[in-house]
Amino acid sequence: MDSLCQTSAVTGRLAPTPSGGLHLGNARTFFVAWLSARAAGGRVVLRMDDLDQPRVKPGFVEQAMEDLRWLGLEWDGEPLYQSRRGEAYMAALEKLRTAGLVYPCVCSRKEIETAARAPHEGEEGPVYSGVCRGKFRDAADAQRQTGRAPCWRFAADGSGSRIEFEDALHGRRGFDVAQQLGDFIVFRSDGIAAYQLATVVDDHAQGITEVVRGDDLLTSTARQLLLYRALGLTPPRFLHVPLVLDTTGQRMAKRRDSTRLAALREAGIPAAQVVGALAASCGWAAPGERAMPAKLIARFDLSKLPRQPVQLDAMLQLT
Repeated sequence: MDSLCQTSAVTGRLAPTPSGGLHLGNARTFFVAWLSARAAGGRVVLRMDDLDQPRVKPGFVEQAMEDLRWLGLEWDGEPLYQSRRGEAYMAALEKLRTAGLVYPCVCSRKEIETAARAPHEGEEGPVYSGVCRGKFRDAADAQRQTGRAPCWRFAADGSGSRIEFEDALHGRRGFDVAQQLGDFIVFRSDGIAAYQLATVVDDHAQGITEVVRGDDLLTSTARQLLLYRALGLTPPRFLHVPLVLDTTGQRMAKRRDSTRLAALREAGIPAAQVVGALAASCGWAAPGERAMPAKLIARFDLSKLPRQPVQLDAMLQLT
């Protein structure tokens, strides 16, 4: 696997997906990630998770960088763009193929959901039954037989599919990937690396020692730890932050304009007010206090971070 940078003792990362403008939920996660690394005297690197090019809107890469800078979340070194990392992902796929850990699959999502074999429900819906495992010699054979371009799935079964890890916030967590999640996609049928594989490859390449992200990705951590093991890589520490909810109690979405950072900036709301609200929601500032991240490094205290989802609208008086 390739290596892109030298690391300090702690290296965290900001990894926005430029398929829409960053919102308050994204900002809170990036704020925690930045503060955690800086409080440990570490580095923070930037990666653009722009693999899904059809969903990357014009100008959103630049806007994401502008949003982060506006919040005072500066990064070290040059950004990494996943859209330019195809060779690294192919090398990882080849390593998994050589080890016999992946197989081509031509099943559509609809077919999986309506299969006659009635796949059982897992943590995230129907668990793939593995019907394509061992069915084709390789991707070319799969396409020849079915007329479909296959994806590649990681075979998660076996005694090693039980994954346990210590989350810095949620404590000991465990998943049986084969039973609860099933064989998962590592390369899509359009030839693009899937999130699970690309994240593992790039976190290793950037020397990431700490991953901070939303707790909706706890199950992804179990999948990724299987990939770390399969690729012979050392995994980082994980910290999964509870999500930010909107006023209806739903997960905050990029389609809601009023919570986009660009909209707040255009409305004249000071960055220090937004950062203060983020800090207050984490227990690191008083309600209404205004501050920028650099002034809050000494206040970072994981024990104060709420274990439940939070709402930020009221703190910013946006409702």
